[in-house]
Amino acid sequence: MVGLLDGDDVNFDLKPEEQDFEHEVEAFLRENASPEVMDPHPEQLSQTVDTLPKRAFMRKLAERGWLGMSWPKEYGGGELSGIYDFVLTEALSRHGAPQPGKGVGIVGKTIIRHGNAKLKEYFLPRIIRGEIEFAIGYSEPQSGSDAASMQLQAKKVEGGWKLDGHKIWTTSAHFADWYWVGARTDPDEKHGGITLFLVEMDHPGLSIHATWTIGDERTNEVFFDDVFVSDDFVVGEVNKGWRYICEALDLERFAMMPVGPLEEKVAALVDWARNKKRDDEPMRKDPETRRRVAQAVTQLEVARMLQRRVISEALQDRVPTVESSRYKLYMNELGQRVANWALDLMGAAGQLKPGDPDAPVGGRFERSYRYTVVDTIGGGTSEIQKNIIAQRGLGLPRNF
Repeated sequence: MVGLLDGDDVNFDLKPEEQDFEHEVEAFLRENASPEVMDPHPEQLSQTVDTLPKRAFMRKLAERGWLGMSWPKEYGGGELSGIYDFVLTEALSRHGAPQPGKGVGIVGKTIIRHGNAKLKEYFLPRIIRGEIEFAIGYSEPQSGSDAASMQLQAKKVEGGWKLDGHKIWTTSAHFADWYWVGARTDPDEKHGGITLFLVEMDHPGLSIHATWTIGDERTNEVFFDDVFVSDDFVVGEVNKGWRYICEALDLERFAMMPVGPLEEKVAALVDWARNKKRDDEPMRKDPETRRRVAQAVTQLEVARMLQRRVISEALQDRVPTVESSRYKLYMNELGQRVANWALDLMGAAGQLKPGDPDAPVGGRFERSYRYTVVDTIGGGTSEIQKNIIAQRGLGLPRNF
């Protein structure tokens, strides 16, 4: 019994039928192992559906009924416990396989809650069949971490809206089919003046420019030039978009941040330390090595417990706002610590990049050292997570 909620004891052991599902997923992943689909050194945000083989893989998941398992049956789901979505996502992340997080867990669930009939009819079947990919557009050049200050303008015109402006850090823009984007529909209101829209990525008014991150991850700037969006593709109510975005971000911090890649990195560090020698002495006998490895293993268990708090909230149909922020903040910063510790222990050789035959653990930790910087930004920066924890979790004022 693990105490996941204040004052509650929650039994997180998987039930026999859930264990059977986990074994089924693992067997499927072993049978479908492919370097075209799976990243041997996965990071938290790197497992996107950006190639044709990965799209084909996602359709295989759909054929097995593994997309939208917790959705209502009226929308093609199985009305299963959200624990099945969790088991699937963690297994995919451990194998470095692409994940259905954005479409199923962010866009799909928001449309189910707030979308009009046309959005439900068009998007939900395509999401659950693995036929469609989304880009998420909140960040802008002038808004920084304060996404609610977005200035992409949406002006009302006959039959819809005209969008003009600029988004940044849209990771999936170069391969997605649709853009899930927030825009300002009331210039006199901050949080109460934002509306969510769905825009086709091949719209002639959109232009996409690549931006490469320190972690070799492509993200994008997206420019809107007189982009028309029909009223039918407004998500929920006009000027209620910030509320929907916050719900979606809470889902993203959970759905897009499985603990599996971190578990694999810690296991790789433990295995390296167990077998490596320096000056003919086993590294496992070195006090500093033992201390760092013990910290990594112990703190990984803390990350698992924080993740379970998120899951427990989600399984009770509550939006895990504070729990998601605690988990994301801790796990992202732990990912950085593990990468730092690994490079410290490996010395100069640890700086060799993937592909170098002399790189320890295939260059995994050199890449991780760079990539974990990206992890602290996607889904809301660490500074934003601290603000959420302080204000919503601890009840601290915004200014003190």
